[in-house]
Amino acid sequence: MTGQPVAPQQCEITFRVRYAETDPMGVLHHSRYFVFFEMGRTELLRQAGFRYRDLEIRGVLFVVFKAACQYRQPAHYDDELRLVTRIDRVTRSRIDHSYELVRVEDGRLICTAQTTLACVGRDGQVIAIPEDVAPHLP
Repeated sequence: MTGQPVAPQQCEITFRVRYAETDPMGVLHHSRYFVFFEMGRTELLRQAGFRYRDLEIRGVLFVVFKAACQYRQPAHYDDELRLVTRIDRVTRSRIDHSYELVRVEDGRLICTAQTTLACVGRDGQVIAIPEDVAPHLP
C-alpha cells in the first residue's frame, strides 16, 4: 500500500444492551449512552492508527468539554444497537463528534448526540493536537 493513510470519517460498532445497564423497567439508563459514545470515539481513534492509552502515556489527553444527547426512543435489555460515530470538525486543539444510535432489529433511531473534546496536557491546560496525530483526523 502506498501513499498516506486515509483518515477515517466515521466508524460503526454494534453491541447489545446488558441487563446491568437498564433501570427496573428494563430500559437503558440515560447515563450509559455516554459510555457508548466513548466506545465509538475510542474505536474511531484506533481506526486512525492510535490507541488512546498510548496517547495518555505521552501526556496527551482528550477531555469532554461539551456533551448533548437527544433521546428519541427507549432502548431495552438485549436490544442490539448500532452506533455510528463521526468526526464533524477538527481544530488545532479540539474535536467535534456526532453520534447516531439505532436499534438493529427495526432500524429505529434511538438517539443522536454531539460531543466536543479538548486536547489537554497532564496539567489540564489546552494543548495542540500532536503533529503526528492531527494528519490522521479528517
